[in-house]
Amino acid sequence: MSLTVSNISKSYKNVKALENISFKVNEGELFGLIGPDGAGKTTLFRILTTLLFADEG
Repeated sequence: MSLTVSNISKSYKNVKALENISFKVNEGELFGLIGPDGAGKTTLFRILTTLLFADEG
């Protein structure tokens, strides 16, 4: 199974948490997501697990 993310965007009022995020993780690959606080990591995982809906993508 692979994962493809295409042009995901999410805003909270005037703050853009994610803007046009795209990537693909192929079967058998390991994938890590790192970044500073407030970069949108948790927002992305909430969208991927359907706990939150994206504005676009």
